[in-house]
Amino acid sequence: MEIALDIEGQNGLNWDLWKQLARLAEDLGFAALYRSDHFASNRRPPDHDALELWVSLTWLACNTHRIQFGPLVTPMSFRHPAITARMAANVDDLSGGRLQLGLGAGWDEREHAVWGFDLGDLKTRFDRFEEGLELIYTLFHSEDKVTYNGKYFKTNEAQLLPRPARKGGPHILVGGRGGKRTTMLAARFADEWNTYRVPVDSIRLLMQELDSAMKSIHRDPASIRRSVMLNIIMGKTDRDVQMKLGEKTLTEWRQVGVIGTPNQVADQLGEYAALGLDRVMLEINNPADLDLIEQIGVSVLPQMK
Repeated sequence: MEIALDIEGQNGLNWDLWKQLARLAEDLGFAALYRSDHFASNRRPPDHDALELWVSLTWLACNTHRIQFGPLVTPMSFRHPAITARMAANVDDLSGGRLQLGLGAGWDEREHAVWGFDLGDLKTRFDRFEEGLELIYTLFHSEDKVTYNGKYFKTNEAQLLPRPARKGGPHILVGGRGGKRTTMLAARFADEWNTYRVPVDSIRLLMQELDSAMKSIHRDPASIRRSVMLNIIMGKTDRDVQMKLGEKTLTEWRQVGVIGTPNQVADQLGEYAALGLDRVMLEINNPADLDLIEQIGVSVLPQMK
């Protein structure tokens, strides 16, 4: 099972940190470097540095050589999907086919209000997400001009030029924590299914739901990659770990991620690997915590190979 990083960029990411994170991810052997796509801090102020996602990924394409990378995830509520498709195809080509395009519906009310984006109610978000996902998928796969007449998005004989160098364009990642609609969207359009902050037993059930959805549309369940994004708390000793727990108990933290000393974290990741997951993205809430990333790379990664 591959180990990747997911950086919560709205929590202080700037160019200096991004360059250091890219170097660490490449040098330490992580499979990929993902980041969130937020314009403001979640739910409440104060806001911090939040380097623009697509600009940062373009830099990454030119300044790394091995790692995969992408948004986890870029919301359909921020940008017209035709723009997202164009940017993604170009950045993927620039990197030699290393972009993983994570797509989402959008969720943070404060962020949308601050920047003037219409989030809408839950039904609106998912209706818009389905339209955008279908349009991006069609633009990636169609050699012909695409006319799309949806409620939220429209194109009139649009075509991605230059055509994506990778057949079918960048790999699309769709995720969620259950729900028939999201699971079916992953089954229809995704190259990779992802869930987040859930324990092992829940993932087992979610993967069964995914298998059923794929079989219902006559798609081989083995044709989709599977991954999970998990929180991580790690310390060199048990005492270090206890000091980082905060208000949650050890049991509560295990419901959303992995926690413990390096050996304990590696053992817990092994439980996820036993499910047949292809990749785990470890969520780094503080982009400036380079020591944690280095500890993972030095102490945990070698145990997962």
